[in-house]
Amino acid sequence: MPAAIEIGRICVKTMGREASRKCVIVDIIDDDFVLITGPKEISGVRRRRANIAHLEPTTKKVEISRGASDEEVREALEKAGLVEFMREVIKLPRIKGKMYQLSTSA
Repeated sequence: MPAAIEIGRICVKTMGREASRKCVIVDIIDDDFVLITGPKEISGVRRRRANIAHLEPTTKKVEISRGASDEEVREALEKAGLVEFMREVIKLPRIKGKMYQLSTSA
């Protein structure tokens, strides 16, 4: 599991119907999966389990406790002034119908 994957880290989803939207890691399930939320009313990402290979961590992080509710995440985002940042949709590059991650990692 990459070191950047931690509770409160803001990430961009790179795969699935919510690709290019931002989310917050709420809990770490195991080495491959995390629990994320948008919350849905802010970024359009509902609370769900996600594969960490389908997330691209950003440099931003909010202070939340493990398993925080959507309401607690929303309050933390407002306190940090990141609500508008979360609403932005990232343009992910596409090549021959496939989505690629924002950066390459070794």
